[in-house]
Amino acid sequence: MVIAAGTTSADENGVVVGETPYEQTVEILGKLERELARVGATLADVVRTRIYVTDISRAEEVGRAHGERFANAPPAMSMVEVSGLIDPRMLVEIEAEALMR
Repeated sequence: MVIAAGTTSADENGVVVGETPYEQTVEILGKLERELARVGATLADVVRTRIYVTDISRAEEVGRAHGERFANAPPAMSMVEVSGLIDPRMLVEIEAEALMR
């Protein structure tokens, strides 16, 4: 089992990548994919994602990016609106759980 804690689109220098929820979700899922690969897992191994958004009215953007990345094997997903993340430029944070097959 691989558990990825809350992941945002901030790069290694703390710069938030992406200005929209869609762009940030794409960046976050790319980061998760790279980290999973470090332990021999792939996005196909992800069985659950938890998505925290600061504006639930933009959920479609997040869901679209999530659906594009998980088109072949969608995991169980929940999305919750939160009042804010650690940096006000951050609009999305994602947790993931994977079971290596």
